[in-house]
Amino acid sequence: MGQQSREREITVVGAGPAGLACTIALARAGRRVVVRERQPAAGVRFHGDFQGLENWTGDSDALEELRAEGIAPKFENAAIFEGTVFDSRGRTYLVRSVRPLYYLVRRGNEPGTLDRALLEQAIAAGAEVRFLDRVETVAGPAVFASGPRRADAIAVGYTFETDMADGHWLALDNHLAPLGYSYLLVHGGRGTIASCMFAGFKNWAIHVQRTVSFFEEKTGLVMRNPRRFGGYAAFRPPHPASAGGHPVAGEEAGLQDALAGFGIRYALRSGLLAARSIIEGTDYAQLWRRELLPLVRTAIVNRFVFNMLGEFGWQFALQKLSGSDTGAILRRFYRPSLWSRLAFPLASLLYRAPIGR
Repeated sequence: MGQQSREREITVVGAGPAGLACTIALARAGRRVVVRERQPAAGVRFHGDFQGLENWTGDSDALEELRAEGIAPKFENAAIFEGTVFDSRGRTYLVRSVRPLYYLVRRGNEPGTLDRALLEQAIAAGAEVRFLDRVETVAGPAVFASGPRRADAIAVGYTFETDMADGHWLALDNHLAPLGYSYLLVHGGRGTIASCMFAGFKNWAIHVQRTVSFFEEKTGLVMRNPRRFGGYAAFRPPHPASAGGHPVAGEEAGLQDALAGFGIRYALRSGLLAARSIIEGTDYAQLWRRELLPLVRTAIVNRFVFNMLGEFGWQFALQKLSGSDTGAILRRFYRPSLWSRLAFPLASLLYRAPIGR
């Protein structure tokens, strides 16, 4: 690549994890990068709520994967090795893993959050970040990573302060979260509780109240200074990996875990792949299809199976997950296979059918 092409300004549209990971990699490689974000700050979609950076869709550790790409995990994080899951009858299942199941992180614009840490690293690497900058057109090289365009699943609940001991609980019960799950995450005197719904959006307030009552009964939940929050995610089969010849990353590209909604790692990976395609002059579509598309298709098949099984099927699955190394089982479950390739055409047509109703 010639010196003139190396010095061309690269536009990254979106200051979420995908866009900022891409920016950090490009800036560290000596490229001139401008991030254009329509919101007033990074992470404003979120409210300091806890989320999980999953650790089961690859053989490598999620944080080590970031370090290998030159991104320091300077955000607050806690390795979570075990948790408690409730089925629709209130029975408990202890899930454990030899290596972290996920890393607990906070989202938002506060110090210590994932979003703030990535933003600070992008700026430290030399990138320019422009907020309140709505993009209509771009000139020259660009990466699009502006996030989801619609709500196929929503998570509504509260962040709060508490004296409860640290703990991590999940409930699979359509009464609490239709076709989804409710969760309670407590760490270091802070907590997040939410109903993550894949259907029944109109009754979200009822599902949130049921979720709070459920965890009050099962865990002794006590919230201080609760603050309501809500978020959404889009689930769809991935669309073409470029727009006008520019790479598309993160949820804007349909890169999301259609089963559980753990999309942070997909976003980071896709942003780094977009950066690699520019730095190396390689085809982003080929990278994306080789390294991410099989995972996303497998997740869509998993969601289709989850919808078909129903609550009795979920109970059987929980028995299996709680009887062994849960992380190892999930890695096998998410690993692309001949079965997932064969089932994908049907699953992609039907897996969203109940969502949003």
